[in-house]
Amino acid sequence: MIGEALARPILGVAYLLASLFFILCLRGLSSPEQARRGILFGELGMLLAVVATLLHWQILDYTWIFAGLIIGGAIGTAISLTIPMARMPERIALSHAFGGLASALVGVSEYYDSAGRFDGERFRLGALGIESFLGFLTFTGSLVAFGKLQGLLGGAPITFKGQNKVNLLLFLGALALLATALVIPSLALPFYGLAVIGLLLGVLAVIPIGGADMPVVISLLNSYAGLAACATGFALDSKILIICGALDGASGLMLSLLMSRAMNRSFSNVLFGAFGTEPGAAAATTGTALPYNEATVEDAAAVLAAAQSVIVVPGYGMAVSQAQHAVRDLASLLEARGADVKYAIHPVAGRMPGHMNVLLAEANVSYDRLFDLEAINDDFARADAVLVVGANDVVNPAAKKDPKSPIYGMQVFNVEQARSVLVLKRSMSHGFSGVENELFFLPNTMMVLGDAKKTLLGLIAAIKGAE
Repeated sequence: MIGEALARPILGVAYLLASLFFILCLRGLSSPEQARRGILFGELGMLLAVVATLLHWQILDYTWIFAGLIIGGAIGTAISLTIPMARMPERIALSHAFGGLASALVGVSEYYDSAGRFDGERFRLGALGIESFLGFLTFTGSLVAFGKLQGLLGGAPITFKGQNKVNLLLFLGALALLATALVIPSLALPFYGLAVIGLLLGVLAVIPIGGADMPVVISLLNSYAGLAACATGFALDSKILIICGALDGASGLMLSLLMSRAMNRSFSNVLFGAFGTEPGAAAATTGTALPYNEATVEDAAAVLAAAQSVIVVPGYGMAVSQAQHAVRDLASLLEARGADVKYAIHPVAGRMPGHMNVLLAEANVSYDRLFDLEAINDDFARADAVLVVGANDVVNPAAKKDPKSPIYGMQVFNVEQARSVLVLKRSMSHGFSGVENELFFLPNTMMVLGDAKKTLLGLIAAIKGAE
């Protein structure tokens, strides 16, 4: 423990460097080639910020700090060991929940410790109110998102009559309580009421959002957690929290807007539209009686063995079956036979931004083999074969030609233009959006039903056996 005169300049320099590392982290994460370096910068920045904070002159006893370090480290380790990389979205949702809860509890603790003495500190009181509201909203909202992703609550939207009006009234009520707390600082009820509304709104705001929109929801909850941390910084006069919270909040919001644009949907429609329950989607659910070409593993292996150009389109099904390593092995086998293999990565494939990139990177797939939608969409017309591994909405032709479809206008891959399309899917059931996929019933599509990993291993064995 060091004195205030010495600690102040040390903390100032350390927080400045940590902020720089956080900015470099975001810059690095904007490019797959620099992502590892960006993560390293982020880790260094966080380590520097934590160590510097432990030198704060107001810390008199480290007992509870070390206890929290041990308990938090144990929980984080348990989450990392029990939730595989294939279920990274669920892990991120839990992380957001804990982050939001931490900010909210700091806000409540600071308010309780001040015992209503906020005369002349209304700005701090307002920051504590916003911090607690957004923190609790992030906590319960992230838990609901985790439940939807994990299948505990189902992927379909949960709606009731007048739901959006109820949510709007709760939000307006929160604003009214915040204003009341600022006008009458000694009154505790408005502050705690604000926290309760945050808990309720977190649940009610996320349950009507379908599983297909979870990437946007997770990104938005990340933004809420960042804004809560930023408000914490203003309440505690912590510049590092203000800076990193603002970075987190702004980047999360921008990413949410970009993903909404990628799905050709307005941001408000994602939040209030209950995607997957529209009449068009309901009508489409009767299409499973349409004839489709079901192929055996041997049939699919023959097509791939004869192909000179192959495009792999991974989706959430690849993550569920943890088939990324098998995908890489199959691609390596085809490349050894002289085929050109590329990977088509859709911006909203999976359940969070970059989900497919991370899984393929884990399988040591080279970054230069990954192509986004704009870079590869014209190549499908020249491809001998396309291998769709668990993808659904991002390859649905209805998005381009059926105005009645809920996903109409969403940018999708031109998969149907390839000579042959092989779809690896567990069954003919719909994806999270609840929309029937027209691709599955086209004459050049072969459906290979079953667990994706087992099917891929079967394809590898069949191609090797034919050599």
